[in-house]
Amino acid sequence: MKKTAIYPGTFDPFTNGHLDLVRRSLRTFDEVIVAVAPSLKKEPLFTIEERFAMIRSSLKNYRRVRLESFEGLLVEYVKRKKGIAIIRGLRAVSDFEYELQMALMNRRLNPQIETVFMMPSEEYSYLTATIVKEIASLGGPVKDLVPQPVERELKKKFTGCCK
Repeated sequence: MKKTAIYPGTFDPFTNGHLDLVRRSLRTFDEVIVAVAPSLKKEPLFTIEERFAMIRSSLKNYRRVRLESFEGLLVEYVKRKKGIAIIRGLRAVSDFEYELQMALMNRRLNPQIETVFMMPSEEYSYLTATIVKEIASLGGPVKDLVPQPVERELKKKFTGCCK
């Protein structure tokens, strides 16, 4: 039986930390679905279509990764996709309380689906999409923080460069 994991998030924007977790998840799972949420509570910088294009370009060399969007309850989406696990990254202790609450609620809603917490590689342990957007908005370099397609789109968004 194929082991499929779902890696959900808003990915606004997709960072090298996200890419790191996808890459490392493929060591454990046969397939990883990067599931992009529309981000109803947040005000995303990029539309879902823009995020899809950047993520698709960033993952083009990964055959066992699919890119999809979803709305509604995550556990229902995972069940529809026949997933066995939800991938979540934990950068710091501050992430743990929220992620633990979500994992426990997801388990209550569907005890058949596990949440797998992964620590980022050390070089990405401080990295958040919010920090990336702030650096980019102030004209700072994000080259080592995001895949090249994302860097290009951030420059377009904030400077009008590279159209």
